[in-house]
Amino acid sequence: MIAFILSRLLQAIPVMLVVALISYAMFAFVGDPVAIMLGQDFTEAQRQALVHDLGLDQPFPVQFATFVGHAAQGEFGLSYRLARPVSELIAERAPATLELAFCAAALAMLVGVPMGVYTGLYRNSWLSRAFLTFSLVGVSLPTFLIGILLILVFSVWLGWLPSFGRGDTVQIGWWSTGLLTWSGLKALVLPSVTLGLFQLTLIMRLVRAEMLEVLRTDYIKFARARGLANRAVHFGHALKNTLVPVITIAGLQLGGIIAFAIVTETVFQWPGMGLLFIQSVNAADIPVMAAYLLLIALVFVTINLVVDLLYYLVDPRLRSSLGTARGGH
Repeated sequence: MIAFILSRLLQAIPVMLVVALISYAMFAFVGDPVAIMLGQDFTEAQRQALVHDLGLDQPFPVQFATFVGHAAQGEFGLSYRLARPVSELIAERAPATLELAFCAAALAMLVGVPMGVYTGLYRNSWLSRAFLTFSLVGVSLPTFLIGILLILVFSVWLGWLPSFGRGDTVQIGWWSTGLLTWSGLKALVLPSVTLGLFQLTLIMRLVRAEMLEVLRTDYIKFARARGLANRAVHFGHALKNTLVPVITIAGLQLGGIIAFAIVTETVFQWPGMGLLFIQSVNAADIPVMAAYLLLIALVFVTINLVVDLLYYLVDPRLRSSLGTARGGH
């Protein structure tokens, strides 16, 4: 197991380097950050001094090597737009994005899995048909349109929930959370539903398809022939064997939720990393954009490692195959 984890970590290093190169190269020649930082009235001497301070007078390989060296230490330079360390900006915005992402993922799992199980077991009931119709709506509508419709109904027409912002937050060390205040919880509802709806419907349809396939297998028929109760057959045998593909999709979707929360954060003006990225794109803030993409790549690499470990825990066939491989060597 330790060798497996180390091998995956070693494989992640070139992936992170390639992502860093692509993200830094993609933004290095976009806009003029010096003009953005100095404004309209500046002398050539001021311009040259700032170019030197930022290291923009160095060749691109030197700039990239400096960026990678600092990134390995958790430092991403100064924001061209705000003249503040990028690591500080990300640390301020990360709690909002992570809380939103995990609430959306929890909603998708806690609602999507039971809906998928129900539609798989009772596929001809009227409620199953209603769930499938709902899933088509969730898959078809784009995220920004879902957000706008939710704002229209629950904020404009009914006035129940706020349409933007994060509400009141509580500071716990460096972490700011809105989960401990009533206004923070209310502000979290609409963005979480908007961000998690697509994942919810995707997980529901995946669980349904896996349940239908597993229920046709011979070992389920054998379990029924042994006289086991439907509850034991459905949840002790069938559901357990649907977990591997569900874990795969859920893990990748969690990374996607964090990476693509940009649209939801923009619609609801949620003060997270996605909104910071959009603002940085408008200002050609290269360090922030490169750092954001690098962190998203790190999230995906970490989630893939966790998913592989969960495979090992859930599927006994993988444990036996790894044991056989060690025995063979």
